[in-house]
Amino acid sequence: MAVKRKVIITCAVTGAIHTPSMSKALPVTASEIADAAIEAAEAGAAIVHLHARDPVDGRPDQSAEAFTPFLGVIKQRTNAVLNLTTGGSPQMKVDERVRPAAVHQPEVASLNMGSMNFGLFGMLDRFKSFEHDWEAAHLGNRDIVFRNSFEDIAFVLETLGGSGTRFEFECYDTAHLHNLKYFLDQGLVKPPLFVQTVFGLLGGIGGHPEEVLHMRRTADRLFGEDYVWSVLGAGRSQMAIAAQAAAMGGNIRVGLEDSLWVGPGKMASSNAEQVHLVRGIVEGLGLDVATPDDARKILDLKGSDRVGF
Repeated sequence: MAVKRKVIITCAVTGAIHTPSMSKALPVTASEIADAAIEAAEAGAAIVHLHARDPVDGRPDQSAEAFTPFLGVIKQRTNAVLNLTTGGSPQMKVDERVRPAAVHQPEVASLNMGSMNFGLFGMLDRFKSFEHDWEAAHLGNRDIVFRNSFEDIAFVLETLGGSGTRFEFECYDTAHLHNLKYFLDQGLVKPPLFVQTVFGLLGGIGGHPEEVLHMRRTADRLFGEDYVWSVLGAGRSQMAIAAQAAAMGGNIRVGLEDSLWVGPGKMASSNAEQVHLVRGIVEGLGLDVATPDDARKILDLKGSDRVGF
């Protein structure tokens, strides 16, 4: 009897893109982030991707101390793989962005694989009213270059390399895949590479099905059997890209970091709602949803007993 393929679902519960006034479901405080992560794991997410926020006004907070209150709670109440951001917010410098992962030594940390323009200002066409002063300025900034130079990438790899943390390599365009291939050829990263191809953010590749195919073909050519493919569709493209990728042998990331929606004109009530929806897509294709321990085996992770929290 053939063994069904297992699909890893990652849930990115809060991020640094959307702001609190855009959705009441967006978790902001440590307890809200913990609850959202636990609910996502219970819904079927094997990996939970985590950012922290200022509990008062919800702005991104990349201090290691901001992560401490929720990491232990999530670890205690779930078996999920915890993935800490080193992307932080696009306007932060890399030494600030890497601190939480350097201190807490998670099983997985994200790593952005190239610099890019980063445009969020289109969201102001839909969202007009904000509770906090920083929100409109954050979304409306047309001068953001998300810096991830070769030096920055090497710095993150060197800073986290000794802890056994592995990486979710976030690739927003084909050039980022080639950057990753450079680091692989230099022996600075090791297979299996967990490659998260990102679609639909202004400044990166779009969300058309042909663009998904192009990124997959490029990754296949560069990495062969040495990588595990996952997709992240931003905004309205989230579920369509998830379905396409699942049918093509990929893994999936959802969550309110990437999209506030569950369908046309319908905002998500929670991260868990998105996980339930994408789980239905996966199982409807006759595939199994990976457990956290499945994900650890597929990605060759060190295990939750070797983290720093």
